Amino acid sequence: MAFDTQLMDILACPVCKGKLDYDKENQELICKFDRLAYPIEKDIPVLLENEARRLTQES
Repeated sequence: MAFDTQLMDILACPVCKGKLDYDKENQELICKFDRLAYPIEKDIPVLLENEARRLTQES
């Protein structure tokens, strides 16, 4: 089973409530505004700020 991309219509960043982008290659949901990447583990998004990875300028 893979991540259900239809969820993208209802998912939002828990910090700013903004739109998230799906990074299929890294299995992450990206908030460009807060520069956070939320992991997707076992096809389930982990939308916890303390579990998010900070994005660097290069990523």
